[in-house]
Amino acid sequence: MSAFKISPDLSSNAGYGHVEPMEEQAPRFRPASRPRRRAPEPQAEAPKGRALYPFSALVGQEAMKTALLLTTVDPTIGGVLIFGDRGTGKSTAIRALAALLPPMRAVAGCPYSCEPGRPADSCEHCRGLRQGKSLDASVEIPVPVVDLPLGATEDRVVGALDLEKALARGEKAFQPGLLAKAHRGYLYIDEVNLLEDHLVDVLLDVAASGENVVEREGLSIRHPARFVLIGSGNPEEGELRPQLLDRFGLSLDVVTPTDLETRIEVIRRRDAFDRDPHGFCTQWKSKDVALRRRIAAARRRLPLLAVSEDALRRATELCLALGTDGLRGELTLIRAARAMAAWQGAAAVDPEHVKAVGVMALQHRLRRNPLDEARAAVRVERAIEEVFGQDKTGQEKAGQEKAAP
Repeated sequence: MSAFKISPDLSSNAGYGHVEPMEEQAPRFRPASRPRRRAPEPQAEAPKGRALYPFSALVGQEAMKTALLLTTVDPTIGGVLIFGDRGTGKSTAIRALAALLPPMRAVAGCPYSCEPGRPADSCEHCRGLRQGKSLDASVEIPVPVVDLPLGATEDRVVGALDLEKALARGEKAFQPGLLAKAHRGYLYIDEVNLLEDHLVDVLLDVAASGENVVEREGLSIRHPARFVLIGSGNPEEGELRPQLLDRFGLSLDVVTPTDLETRIEVIRRRDAFDRDPHGFCTQWKSKDVALRRRIAAARRRLPLLAVSEDALRRATELCLALGTDGLRGELTLIRAARAMAAWQGAAAVDPEHVKAVGVMALQHRLRRNPLDEARAAVRVERAIEEVFGQDKTGQEKAGQEKAAP
């Protein structure tokens, strides 16, 4: 990025003794041997040396784990919204996902971790390198899983002027925000239903375009920002804005387990992790490695899977039966069904895969029905039984006709 000389008027600050020495010593902060490009720093979810609870050690909550794993197979599904009781493992599962994801390749020195070989999705930095024909160098980095705190400022989220470079070197440079760090990874918002409205507006703009545009302090920056949005929260603390709700591909409700043995096993494993985190992680490392390999295999299988005509028809019939607005429901349903088929190692996407992901893909897309007080998940389950029950009834009738003399 090009730099511009800033010439501030410091006459009004003449009484501050520290200003003038800073102006004289500024060149010391620019070592001649310092490289201009560097590999992006891995976005760790926990401080260095701190162990994360293994994903494979999670007990129960199968729907939540399945939804998260499907997004690792196909990020275009659009993210996951997890609502439920406190203390049900929502945040633990999402943070455990960080250590489970296979590493990705990025352009060396790119501040946005652009993918090599995809010029259409590159940033200004990579376009400049392409002109100089030095874009071949790439590095392997962890997939970023970035936390967006509720109290974050808009500058911290979208990026702003780098004040350190402005004051020390006289450069007008852009400091990337959380959206840039989450590019090609995951952006996690705990208590997403409590997020400030101005940040919700920012997320809606970026989610719709896949690009973050910053126009402030004399800066005009445009960079890619495509990520899987993960939100969790407690529905008792408030509802989510419909516009943001529609941007989540999958949605599910988690509840406190009522089975005695399940609760005992949760407590046993968590206590073992708290007493010896690294030993516990070592114990479950082989299972996490097996999951990581299965994710990689499912990703390779995904582009080869064809969606059967029957699966397309059932997906459309289900959305029509539920009265969902728009066509985003069908698109998400097919993407999730394809990811499920890839995860299970199937040869093609059939109606059973559509049925398996129907509730999590559609329950948050229903209109309120004052005459039906049932939960959204129950309404989707009823519609699934009606739509997919037709196949079973038809097969039974066909069998009876063949058996008839």
